[in-house]
Amino acid sequence: MGTYDDDTLPLQPPIRLPSRADLAAAVRATPLAALLLDPRHAPAAGETGAEPEAEAGRTQAGSTAVADQARPEPDEPRSQEEPVPGIGAGALAGLRSGPAGPEAAEVLRDGPAEEVLRVWTDVRRHLFGRDQLVFLQVVRMFLGREPVGQVPAALSSLGLAREADDGSAGSYALTPLGRWTAREMIAEATGQDIPVMGSFAGRDAAALLHGLRSYREAERIEELTGWLAGRDRVKAAEEMGAALAEVSPLARAIGVELLALDLGDDGRRVLDRLLGVRKLGAVVAARMGRDEQRPSPEEIAWVFVDMAAALLEFGGETDEVIQSMTMGMEPEQQASTIALLALGDHPWTERVLHVIIDRHPDEQVAGAARKALRRLRSLASLRG
Repeated sequence: MGTYDDDTLPLQPPIRLPSRADLAAAVRATPLAALLLDPRHAPAAGETGAEPEAEAGRTQAGSTAVADQARPEPDEPRSQEEPVPGIGAGALAGLRSGPAGPEAAEVLRDGPAEEVLRVWTDVRRHLFGRDQLVFLQVVRMFLGREPVGQVPAALSSLGLAREADDGSAGSYALTPLGRWTAREMIAEATGQDIPVMGSFAGRDAAALLHGLRSYREAERIEELTGWLAGRDRVKAAEEMGAALAEVSPLARAIGVELLALDLGDDGRRVLDRLLGVRKLGAVVAARMGRDEQRPSPEEIAWVFVDMAAALLEFGGETDEVIQSMTMGMEPEQQASTIALLALGDHPWTERVLHVIIDRHPDEQVAGAARKALRRLRSLASLRG
């Protein structure tokens, strides 16, 4: 069985985003797009680009409304130093000679939504490059889900931030386009995708379970309902059961719960068949409270690690994870159980052992974990 264990950030709750068409319309409505598409502001002959980062990263204390006020009336000439707030003339020239050239401008004007968003992503990368201050500001606004006091002026010009709706003067929040952009920036920097509500309908069961790890119950049911729409429920249950072997411990726990509680008799029949599968069956039996079959020592190790790993993956405090591992056992019993972990080949075994070694209050148990870790590595080297 495989695992997903490469999350850089804590699991993030799903976000809701407008349709691609609505996001593309938001791009076209931004001050920067309006300028790029306005023939009255076409680049002068011989105009060249300049390094944009210093200009794009300046901070504003005003609002989108202020940015709108800074935009000239049709007959008023725009400042050559800053054609739109936060984006200087050199940066604008660089855009026009780069990612926002004539072909890209035509895409912005009447291209398909996906292409419009691709061009806007290229524009954002060109303007902000590797500017860590801008990146951190956007990520902080996204993860905090709360308005902030100041943002780089260019964020408003790109349609990514606006004055907060809570009425507090001088505070900013991400727009829907900004949330979409922040999600893209986080994925680029960390490889971690923040789930989007409704985005798993066309994905396979493994992707669905991976995405559902951070969903609350009501959101989980909503996403599952969308995923099941148009699918044969028997085949859907079988696909989800087959995915349990390849997903992460937390996703596996969610899959067992969905099959047992939300997919009715079809799901429970799939789980009944899985009880006979080595290691996976022991995990399913433990999750369902079934004790028809006695697990082998290796399977006991698998169940112990899988359940502890699911808690760690969810972001549980290590002390709480340690408490759950004790399962009401005395230290001597815990040490005996932990010794079995060296027999297993669960991908999370080392991580779980390190938590026990670092955080378990009983030295006897921590010592058993150290010994198990040494033996696990020795056996792994013998297996090649």
